[in-house]
Amino acid sequence: MSRGSALRSIRAVIFDFIGTLTNLRRYNLEASEMKLCKAIKNSEFNIDAVSFLQAYRQAYEKYRIVRYQKLVEVTNAVWVSEALNSLGYETTPQDLTIKTAVNIFFQDYLNSLELRPCSYKMLKTLSNHYKTGLISNFTYSPVIYAGLGKLKIDKFFNTILVSESVGWRKPHPKIFNKALEQLEVSAHEAVYVGDSPLEDIKGARTLGIKTVFVSSQFNSLENLLESQQEPDLLAKSICELYRKFQRLVGG
Repeated sequence: MSRGSALRSIRAVIFDFIGTLTNLRRYNLEASEMKLCKAIKNSEFNIDAVSFLQAYRQAYEKYRIVRYQKLVEVTNAVWVSEALNSLGYETTPQDLTIKTAVNIFFQDYLNSLELRPCSYKMLKTLSNHYKTGLISNFTYSPVIYAGLGKLKIDKFFNTILVSESVGWRKPHPKIFNKALEQLEVSAHEAVYVGDSPLEDIKGARTLGIKTVFVSSQFNSLENLLESQQEPDLLAKSICELYRKFQRLVGG
């Protein structure tokens, strides 16, 4: 992808969030699960951690198949509710106690989010030259919005889409098309930046969107090669990508 024909018609840059713009530091899933158990026990549910976690993980695996094979997003409250119901309770995902417990579960995750070097500068620069968007696969939208606010980058995006709110996960074309629609650009006028070879690169390329792969703590250049996906541009870091974008926009 060069300053010439490849980017001449670009009007929008769309980003992935977790991994691409951010790192996840010092996060412990097991600790979050125990906090989820404690929050549920502190409400009206008399559960033991072993039984609940077993039921919770079974529900998670059930819906993981739906999420990754059918690309339909399912929020955490659904499998928390199903786990409790399998233990003899009557709940729905809309119950306030379940939503409160899910918020507690994600607190450590939210606290662990940090911007990758150069992310802020890059977003600030690009938002002055292009429409900018964000598409995130995440099971609980409030975490993404809170994370963007915490990191003070929400102001740089013209549209923000989270799979839990949209109902579809990347690489499903519907979530990409929704971003294009909200940004009022066509596929050939957009470039997508992400770290997942399949969810980001394959998903965007299927629609004719130009793509940029950025290696991350979750996906390396080796993972990209194994996937056989071919993005328009490669970057080993956000700082490297920022320098390339600076040359393109003259920033």
